[in-house]
Amino acid sequence: MQSSKTTPAGLRRIVVISDFQSGRWEDAEFAAVEWFREQWLCGNRGLAPQPVPRESVEVTGGYLERLPLAVVKEGLADCGEIWTHRRGAIPIRGSDSNPLLTHRTFQMARPGAPFASNDMLGHIEAFGPPSILCVWGLGVGEDVLSACSSSFKIYNSIDACALRVPSKVSRHFDLVLTGSEWQSEVVRERHPAITTAILPIGPEFASEMTFKPLNLPKTYDVIYVAAAQAYKRHDILFEALAKLPRSVRTLCVCGYGELIGAFRRQVVELGIDVDFVGPPGVPFEEVNRLMNQARLGVVCGVDDGAPAILTEYMLAGIPVLANSELRCGLQYITPTTGRTASAENFHHGIGDTLRRLAEFNPRQAVLQNWTWPHSVRKLSRLIASA
Repeated sequence: MQSSKTTPAGLRRIVVISDFQSGRWEDAEFAAVEWFREQWLCGNRGLAPQPVPRESVEVTGGYLERLPLAVVKEGLADCGEIWTHRRGAIPIRGSDSNPLLTHRTFQMARPGAPFASNDMLGHIEAFGPPSILCVWGLGVGEDVLSACSSSFKIYNSIDACALRVPSKVSRHFDLVLTGSEWQSEVVRERHPAITTAILPIGPEFASEMTFKPLNLPKTYDVIYVAAAQAYKRHDILFEALAKLPRSVRTLCVCGYGELIGAFRRQVVELGIDVDFVGPPGVPFEEVNRLMNQARLGVVCGVDDGAPAILTEYMLAGIPVLANSELRCGLQYITPTTGRTASAENFHHGIGDTLRRLAEFNPRQAVLQNWTWPHSVRKLSRLIASA
């Protein structure tokens, strides 16, 4: 069995901690950090960190994967990992199916955020802290950040809230990535000494290999790839479609969310032509294929972070119509990538953009500005200067 003795000295790791939680919460006794440390050391909880061949790394996948893969590809780390949480019983040992980007799941020690995990602390004690620690969303407890005092620590809320963690947690970060200047101001007001940068991990670190034109027939006029949740504001899209000719065909792709039933009822009541895919979600390759069947991608939310789909639509070769009140990410809407419209005028925005498709060149704009090589070099400079 593999142990910490097989972990190369000086191994540079980038670890991304997502706020995703699987399983169902169960009240139970939780093992101590020391027990988890021994379980990790003897190999019962998974393989020890190992370097990966940089030349084999391809920056693909979703927004969680692309940043660590880009960091490894650029040579800023020797390997990358994504950590998530599980409620209830101790997670089974991972399959280690992707040697180029290790996914680990850790038992949560309490249900609330920021999340606590003796399992995670045991792993850090066993193998040491990563060189770069990225914490997204609802965050982790202060004890994890203290255990990673030597790490360069980065935070991104992935939401309209600039900071979704309490001050005792956010004070530990060296760099906070934001999606807009107003978010940076919020961070500076709370922590004047912490460096901020408008470099949201969703639309930045875009992968031209994952999302690309396929030259398929355009069977839909509009596509909206978004969770079936209220903050994505599908209602704005549906009400706009009700004001447009019934010949306008729309596809909604929902990876998850509890409102899909309500959406289907709304569509019937309004008499509009909308098809749905999911939940559950489909692989990225299928998302790209579906986007290629549409002429226009939309982003309807207001209280949303800078959605990754902004540049993903564009890389697939379709322009974007975004809600003009979107709080983060409007910097990606330029004369060559798309248009904005208010909720009241969203139907005009759809019609006008569909009539002017020849004016846009969205993929080229992303390739010139927001694909992962541009973003990882920005991140490298930020780490060096901070």
